[in-house]
Amino acid sequence: MRLALLLLAVVAANAQPPRPAPISVPVDLTVPIAPMPFAGDGKTHLAYELHITNFSRAEIALTRIEVLGTGAAPLAQFDGDAVKALLARPGTPGVTEPQKIGPGLRAVAYLWVALDGAVPATLSHRLTIDDKVMEAAEVRISTARPLVIGPPLRGSDWFAANGPGNASPHRRALIPVGGSARIAQRFAIDWVQVLPSGETFKGDAKDNKNYRAYGSEVLAVADATVATVKDGIPQNIPGEDSRAVPITLETVGGNHIILDLGNGFFAFYAHLQPGSMRVKVGDRVRRGQVLALLGNSGNSTEPHLHFHVSNANSPLGSEGVPYLLDSFEVLKPSPGLRHNELPLQDETVRFGKP
Repeated sequence: MRLALLLLAVVAANAQPPRPAPISVPVDLTVPIAPMPFAGDGKTHLAYELHITNFSRAEIALTRIEVLGTGAAPLAQFDGDAVKALLARPGTPGVTEPQKIGPGLRAVAYLWVALDGAVPATLSHRLTIDDKVMEAAEVRISTARPLVIGPPLRGSDWFAANGPGNASPHRRALIPVGGSARIAQRFAIDWVQVLPSGETFKGDAKDNKNYRAYGSEVLAVADATVATVKDGIPQNIPGEDSRAVPITLETVGGNHIILDLGNGFFAFYAHLQPGSMRVKVGDRVRRGQVLALLGNSGNSTEPHLHFHVSNANSPLGSEGVPYLLDSFEVLKPSPGLRHNELPLQDETVRFGKP
């Protein structure tokens, strides 16, 4: 009888529901840089990265990412192919299934959330991984405000090539410099000037002088101090594989100028004409002052101005931050005047007086 009772007790104990596993989904989720809200195309945008590292011994599959604010409904939700479109895998640019993350490997989710309403104080993230759901990676949204500046150029028909947008090459240029991976070009724009035909040049495509933008005066976007001047790099013949010098950290921006805008903001102007610099390190400049002439030096395929704002005096060893132009007119695709906004990818704009 006692033996029977003991057996029944063992069966009853075994019938209890299993205890929760003491270890959760084996991933590390981090948001390296808190997003700073900025205005563009009449909305408020948050652009930031979520790093996802697999700490398990097996491959994991990420099927959903939800961005959560203070309300019940997600601010944004990405499933299936939308998740794949967000992801990149450091060191494996050609991977076809970035949502499958091998043991010890990392994926970077490039998140871009457009808000119509108020900006929450914090964000968190809900991920579905191998049919398991986890919430983590809470981040407090930056309370800093983007710097409001003037235009870096004057005139009309300026096209924001590779401009701010989640699929832009600049947006995803996560580059390790000095032991830290950073995205200095997070909100960069390659300004090219288009003709009525939509082309950027007329005549021989191999001649820099045939490009409409070539030789345009590059302007100080604010009262500032000149922090860096690089000159003496020869210009490229326009084309995909015609760099005049090997591309290194020293030459990637070609002839360039960095302005210290104050409060930890720096404006980077790249690919300038050699010998066209009108300022030197330490000069104080005024908004609208001519700095140099637009050219085609460094890592450049045709005459254009690469412009971005970051948090350090370094072309690539810094973090890109959003900035706002105080006034410009969008010509395409959604015409209208804009004030205190950031031009977005593939917009064609007209700049007024600096």
